[in-house]
Amino acid sequence: MDLGIAGRKAIVCGSSRGLGRACATSLAQAGCTVVVNGIDPSRLAETAGEIRRATNAEIIEVAADVTTPQGQDVLFAACPEPDILITNAGGPPYKDFRELEREAMLTGVTWNMITPIELIQRTVDAMSERGFGRILNITSVSVKMPVFGLDLSSGARAGLTAFCAGVCRSVAHTGVTINHIQPGFFDTDRYRGGIDVTAQALGISHDEAHAQRVAMVPAKRAGTPEEFGEAAAFLCSAQAGYITGQSLLLDGGLYNSSF
Repeated sequence: MDLGIAGRKAIVCGSSRGLGRACATSLAQAGCTVVVNGIDPSRLAETAGEIRRATNAEIIEVAADVTTPQGQDVLFAACPEPDILITNAGGPPYKDFRELEREAMLTGVTWNMITPIELIQRTVDAMSERGFGRILNITSVSVKMPVFGLDLSSGARAGLTAFCAGVCRSVAHTGVTINHIQPGFFDTDRYRGGIDVTAQALGISHDEAHAQRVAMVPAKRAGTPEEFGEAAAFLCSAQAGYITGQSLLLDGGLYNSSF
């Protein structure tokens, strides 16, 4: 399927690995020029090279911490007028809410709510002037249901979702959409780190903890990053212009609901 975005410029934050990398790869396959971003220059360079070789797309590397104003300046210096923006940042580590101190809570809200809002502020008006824009926030299934140890991440991402609800409708007439993807259990480094925490807490092996986790999912498996990337690319497509203010739940049926 031709997504109609060949030649578009895309920024994908936090894309040196995991779900962000999957999004960058899918957008590159669709013909976009993609800015990949991360804080580890060597890992970012390796990722960029692999995506270039796999897709023949133009890939621009920006090693910067986009949770800071300085990092955002570096990002937009490399791509001042993106057509597509995917916000993504590592969430706070798995931790019992009783152990959260004020500084950790402020950091979590900065990473998972304030930073995406700042990135949207810096891109949305220019997108509106050009008559096309796709903004996609990677949030979490934990916005809709509790996941042990992710209370801070859940609260910050839920705040971002609510914040964008009005914003997206204020720019919908300009050709700009703002949506979210709520991933469930996807087989990434972050997921495996959470499995390690669970295994330690329960006194079982990593494989046993993983088996218990996916047993909760009707699909009986974790999702693949590639599945996530393709869904993200569709929401950034020309065909998705009438979809805005929505949260796409990708969880293999984990969230038990009729609506």
